[in-house]
Amino acid sequence: MLGAQRKTHLLEILARDGRVVAKDVAAELALSEDSIRRDLRELADEGKVIRVYGGALPVPAADRPVDERSGLATASKERVARRAADGIRPGSTIVLDAGTTTLALARLLPSGADLTVITPSPAIALAVAAHSDARVVMIGGELSRHSMVAGGALAMEAIRHLAADTFYLGATGIHPEHGLTTGSLDDAVTKRAIAERCAETIVLASEEKIGAVSRFPVLDLAAVTAVITDPLDENPLIAGLASAVARS
Repeated sequence: MLGAQRKTHLLEILARDGRVVAKDVAAELALSEDSIRRDLRELADEGKVIRVYGGALPVPAADRPVDERSGLATASKERVARRAADGIRPGSTIVLDAGTTTLALARLLPSGADLTVITPSPAIALAVAAHSDARVVMIGGELSRHSMVAGGALAMEAIRHLAADTFYLGATGIHPEHGLTTGSLDDAVTKRAIAERCAETIVLASEEKIGAVSRFPVLDLAAVTAVITDPLDENPLIAGLASAVARS
């Protein structure tokens, strides 16, 4: 079987089973695991799969550019955002991560609560200013065209001087075993840096993100305070998320 045929076969397995186990495919095709792992590496470099230990997983829908993600699981995002808004303490300083679920939360912030909102996202900053009377602090830096969030050296310098009560983190993948992941290396670094400057980190987990695994790790679930999920989501992995967070 030629390399191109093997890759097509791997993608067919991924579409059928939702995962590829390298040793199983190697046995099926009577090839070495190294050959299959090399094919998976090349597919990952092409953005067609996410490499994980022992095989590969599909690329999450939440890893698409932000303008394409705005229509994904909108009702679920609203329910998660409302649960998060209900828990915001008056007088607190919060960081809102970039993303469509945090954008929904920005539109639900209460007025008269004496909030300070810090964010690396211009869209989030504008939404907070339009829908609440919170003080808005922007984290500056180079704007990513993919996620529309500030990052890079200037952002890291600003983050070093911040302190906040709660970081509402958005990740494109939330998995009991693989933790929190995202599709951008710079984004992963920025999220970790912000989490280190906050007293607690709360993850916003709409339905399309649970069980997904993106390319770059952000944090283990044991490193976060809580994961807010959609109350209508019956995904069996939610119990595993709760157990992983409880180990922190």
